[in-house]
Amino acid sequence: MIERGNLSRRGFMHRSIAALTAAGLPLWYAQQVHAADEKAKQDNTKADANGMLNFGWVGIGSPQSRGLQVYGTAKPFKQVKHVAACDVDSRHVDRAADIFAKDKFEVTKYDDYQKLIAQKDVDVVCVTTPDHWHALVAIAAMKAGKDVYCEKPLTLTVAEALAIQKVAKDTKRVLQTGSQQRCEMGNMFRLAAEVARSERLGKIKTIECRIGGNPESGAIDAVEPPKELNWDRWLGPTPKVPYRVSKDGKKTNCHYEFRWWYDYSGGKMTDWGAHHLDIAQWCLGMDGSGPVAVEAVEAKEPHKGGDGYNTHPQFKVKYTYANGSEVIATDGRGMKVPGLVNKDGNPRKGRDGKEIAELSGDENGVLIVGEKGTVFVSRGFIVASDAKILSEEIKDMKPLYPKRPTSHMQNFIECVKDRTAPIADPVVGGGSVIVCHIGAIAMRMGAGTKLKWDPAKHEFDNKDANKMLSRERRKGYELEV
Repeated sequence: MIERGNLSRRGFMHRSIAALTAAGLPLWYAQQVHAADEKAKQDNTKADANGMLNFGWVGIGSPQSRGLQVYGTAKPFKQVKHVAACDVDSRHVDRAADIFAKDKFEVTKYDDYQKLIAQKDVDVVCVTTPDHWHALVAIAAMKAGKDVYCEKPLTLTVAEALAIQKVAKDTKRVLQTGSQQRCEMGNMFRLAAEVARSERLGKIKTIECRIGGNPESGAIDAVEPPKELNWDRWLGPTPKVPYRVSKDGKKTNCHYEFRWWYDYSGGKMTDWGAHHLDIAQWCLGMDGSGPVAVEAVEAKEPHKGGDGYNTHPQFKVKYTYANGSEVIATDGRGMKVPGLVNKDGNPRKGRDGKEIAELSGDENGVLIVGEKGTVFVSRGFIVASDAKILSEEIKDMKPLYPKRPTSHMQNFIECVKDRTAPIADPVVGGGSVIVCHIGAIAMRMGAGTKLKWDPAKHEFDNKDANKMLSRERRKGYELEV
């Protein structure tokens, strides 16, 4: 049975119309989602074994990473066979191979992604490495004639995003960015975007993306890396530095915790920001483009010295678009909004069964404020300033995407088959991650930094900021476009 349509991070599935409406979708919308979900199930049942796709996985097996979770969304498809796995940590690739074997897939194990890409029967490369490896692997795969599913954030830098877009266009390969909010979670984020694009809210004044703050570590001890880990290879294009682990073993500059180091990622700005800022771009109809200015309104100084987490613990970044709309990316501390109701006109209830009269400023999600109304959407619920905003059917509007996929992986597989653009193609995924990156650059230049941005030329009005659009790469790890 196919996994799709997760309505929360816990992954429980609701497929019936009754369950979808209970989860917060209006009836008219739940019917559309249900119909799309049923069609997807039928398509998978009819899948022809002659159209098999062989998947190879790069950066797979870590119990903390997204790799095995993404594999979980792919393994139910009968037209997909998993034939190769690669990781620079032998513990991870061994663990992945054991999991594949239990699912009746025999994989060839690698510690070098180039060897996996060279395996002739690999059709699709799934990139679930840390962020600083995404562009290298994705570009090499596309140039070798493979299609690519790449986890978000698509890249580590603006320059890498532009490189991926160019190679995808030149090679005509299919690439899906792992921005699953465009398909899954009951299509609630798509509903919010459709409401915003329908002008039901009037002109969009502000979109607030609450993405959470970054953890702090202080100094972390340098130690010898585990014997199973090729630390130099893990670092790849980034500078050679010591492997670090805290005394309690919970903090490191490797594996899951790499997210809190600008060397390898962008903190919550490219973690949750890659999800929520992507939805903001969708709501504004700005896929493939972006804002014209960015300001680091707040940016609490992170740890200095290079021996601890260095992403900003607290922040507020404001993006301004050409039409005057503003997007705020913040750790939390957003607007408190009273009076929001569900599609039935009732306030949302908490786990204790009591009505929640006011939306907290720290609730993770996307708040869309227009001249005529307001919508808030998260992975668990959607509410509005007036029930009619959600309950009344939107008619005669051009679809935001030709189909209504309810599984991000199935959307990718279908596009590999028919050679059409997936819902989070390089234009979408690259454009959205560029928004994340320019916000991180503004923060790194200090609180109060105001920069003009040209979304067509992809450059600032500031030479120091422009230097941060790309990074120097270690020899042997150059990006060949």
